[in-house]
Amino acid sequence: MRLIIKTTPNTVPIPFDYQSKMVGTLHKWIGKDNDLHDNLSLYSFSFLHNTERRGNALACPKGSYFFISFYDEFVAKSVCGSILEMPEMFCGITATDIVIEATPDLTERELFRLASPVFVKRKNPDGTLKFYTYEDSEVSDLLKETIFTKMKNAGLPIDESLDIRFDTSYSGKKIKMVTYNGIKNKVSVCPVIISGQNYTKQFIWNVGLGNSTGIGLGAIC
Repeated sequence: MRLIIKTTPNTVPIPFDYQSKMVGTLHKWIGKDNDLHDNLSLYSFSFLHNTERRGNALACPKGSYFFISFYDEFVAKSVCGSILEMPEMFCGITATDIVIEATPDLTERELFRLASPVFVKRKNPDGTLKFYTYEDSEVSDLLKETIFTKMKNAGLPIDESLDIRFDTSYSGKKIKMVTYNGIKNKVSVCPVIISGQNYTKQFIWNVGLGNSTGIGLGAIC
C-alpha cells in the first residue's frame, strides 16, 4: 500500500542532504514502539518532488509531494492516522493531504522508474565497504539477493523466476553521490527492468530495491 502525501511550501531552506530529516519524520509517524525500527525495512519512500535549487539549498515554493509504501497494510493505515495527528515535517513543511493507493496488478509490467536512487553495498573481507552501480556486472545478482532476504523475512516464497537489471539503454542514467549523516554513498539513477511473478513485483513496488530503503533509497514507481 502506498501513501502519496502532499505538503505545504517550505518556510526554511531545505538542505540538500535532507534525508535524515525525512527519516526522523517517518519514525515519528511510525511510532517508537513499532517493530519496523529493528527489522529489515519492508517499506520504502521517495525523495521530495517539485523542489528547486535556491542557492545552497532547496525549496518547494508551490508545495511538494512524496510517497511512502508499506508491505504491511496495517502499518500503512496506522501511519496514515499518525500523519493526520502530527502533520508537521521539517523546514516549515507540513503534510496537507494523503492519497491512499492500493498495490496495483503488475503482471504485465516490467519497466519501473526510480523515485529515489538505488544503493547497493557489500562488506569486503577487510571490513571496508564496496558500492555497486549499474556499471558492475554482479549488481543484478546482489539486488536479487537483498530482495530474497526480505521476502524470506516477510514469509513469502522465493520467486526463482525473478530477474532484476538496470535499463542501461536509458540515455539519462547517471551515477551520483548521496550524503546521509555526513557519509557519501555512491548510487545509481537509472530505471530498472523487473521480470518475475506478480506478487514479487508487488513486493518490490512496496519495499524498494537495494540497500538502505529505510533511509529513502531504492523507491520505485
